[in-house]
Amino acid sequence: MRELMSTREIADYLRLKERKIYDLVAREVIPHSRVSGKLLFPRALVDEWVKRGMSGTPLVASRNAPAVLAGSHDPLLEWAVRESRCGLATMTYGSLDGIDRLLAGTACAAAIHIPAAKQKGGDDLDRNIMLAQDRLAHLDCVLLQWATREQGLVLAARNPLKIKSLVDLRKRKTRVIIRQPGAGSHLLFLQLLAEAGVDSNALTYVNPAAQTESDVAAAILDGRADAGLAVRAVAQQFHLDFVPLAVERLDIAVLRSSYFDAPLQSLFAFTRRPLFQRQAKMLAGYDVAELGRVRWNA
Repeated sequence: MRELMSTREIADYLRLKERKIYDLVAREVIPHSRVSGKLLFPRALVDEWVKRGMSGTPLVASRNAPAVLAGSHDPLLEWAVRESRCGLATMTYGSLDGIDRLLAGTACAAAIHIPAAKQKGGDDLDRNIMLAQDRLAHLDCVLLQWATREQGLVLAARNPLKIKSLVDLRKRKTRVIIRQPGAGSHLLFLQLLAEAGVDSNALTYVNPAAQTESDVAAAILDGRADAGLAVRAVAQQFHLDFVPLAVERLDIAVLRSSYFDAPLQSLFAFTRRPLFQRQAKMLAGYDVAELGRVRWNA
């Protein structure tokens, strides 16, 4: 049996119809990856996903989860953790990795941002909440809003290639740096390309993939790449050009027991200080008016 299965193979393996598999992929429920536009499903991770949903055998994260903030990288959050001296360690390997670490009990919180699913004639589906419902419902967990923030193309200063849209990435043979699979920014980039009618396989990418927002800006500043998707804040920090494309919500999934421990209490207390508000304004592209609002309860 293959370790990496195609859509048809995983449908046969799970005894589901292929259209159901595509629905699970669209909702970021089933473990999967894309290679050259083709969906592949790691059998070991799918087996774990099936076991997680078994009645009577829920996974329960340790109440003594370490003081680790996993998930998405965010410049304002990174700064706040450092400046507040709250005692949190960070492991920013992407939104989906953060959820995995919560489930494994190796993190007490995870920053996540999954692009909203577009619906015809209705409100967009909030996939941060959907992801929490699908994967964290059995945990004593809460989803708190961190901020809304601007995402867009980060470009070299003065935009020498005159890039104005995603379409220009294809026409001008621009060297694009992308984020690692599983990062919310990677998922957003693929979604925005599809909405713009741009084939992701037609672009020229540079390797390795960027692990953080700052890595995107650094690659452009060093001349290794011409463009990449990142938040406005890093363009501001590195004095680079920026073409806005989307506004998204960044949330933090927190184990309820850990929320009342000193590290997270210190972090959220720090966000109420004028120093934090000034930094959010200086970085640009952030709205922190509803920071700390409960968006979902397990």
